[in-house]
Amino acid sequence: MDDFTYEDFGNYSYEESLMPHEETVFQHKSTCTGDALCVSLLVISAIIFLLGFCGNALVIWISGFKMKKTVNTTWYLSLAISDFVFCTFLPFIITNMAMEKWIFGLFLCKFTSSVLFLNMFSSIFLLVIISVDRCVSVIFPVWAQNHRTVRKASVVVILAWVLAIGLSLPSAVFRDIQNQMGRSVCYNNYTLHQHSHQIIVVSRFVAGFAVPFVVISFCYSVIILRLRTNRMTKSSKPFKVMTALIVTFFICWLPYHVFILLEMNHQHYSHYILNVGQQIGTCLAAANSFLNPVLYVFMGNDFQQRCKSSLLSKMENAMGDDGRTTSRYLSRSSSVDGRASTHI
Repeated sequence: MDDFTYEDFGNYSYEESLMPHEETVFQHKSTCTGDALCVSLLVISAIIFLLGFCGNALVIWISGFKMKKTVNTTWYLSLAISDFVFCTFLPFIITNMAMEKWIFGLFLCKFTSSVLFLNMFSSIFLLVIISVDRCVSVIFPVWAQNHRTVRKASVVVILAWVLAIGLSLPSAVFRDIQNQMGRSVCYNNYTLHQHSHQIIVVSRFVAGFAVPFVVISFCYSVIILRLRTNRMTKSSKPFKVMTALIVTFFICWLPYHVFILLEMNHQHYSHYILNVGQQIGTCLAAANSFLNPVLYVFMGNDFQQRCKSSLLSKMENAMGDDGRTTSRYLSRSSSVDGRASTHI
């Protein structure tokens, strides 16, 4: 078992491996349809795909083609593209889960895994960028108004994607296909490089969860403290939205990384527990791809007050006016000392 890992994003269990020259003695048959947990996860994954694909496609259309390009729409468009690509490749994972074997060949084995991790990192990095941008806009409203430009935002987005590409390359390097007990399995082959498994797992946890979570939590904590200090918060909605952002990020990604870390010492834990834990963790991580447009767009400012308008108008107004929920509480204090508006 040391030669194999539990699957990242979709292939979850492995029997004892067959050597490449060994002949398959039986035809593998999927048992997923007889497993209540597997069927449930298939249904949930399909729902995530549909909601994420349609929701992010709608955000891309609105922010990319129906709205004036601003810093905020740049963040939304980049985040939606990242999540949209993630959802686009989910059918490969759903098919793999249902059939319990990989039928798409070596190239897609490598490419699909790389794209999924690319979008995992890019999405998380964009959430960090949005958090930092909002924090800076609240703390330094005048500076933000004078220096926040679409060009600078585009450069930051490009840098985030370049970093995400670099962190996703190991998936293409170590991904391989093996014939195991009558089925082709797309798995991580870490046997050629000592300690590569541990290095990759730890680096993904640090760069893809620990550091982003600390930064996001710090940014929104600063925003909440600033709002309370100004004593302008007659509505509790800003706090609820900010809390939802942090809690959702934590819930969606922590289980996945925990079980991936535990898998490094799989001999000390139950195979079944690790198996189920990674399936649920992967499903929760995928759910983040459709929760992002909900949290960052549909929960945008005063959404409930726009119920009488069309869906497209709601989204366009929410994205275009993002930041007013926070800014309106600071605008009064800004006008007192002659500073510019905090609208971002």
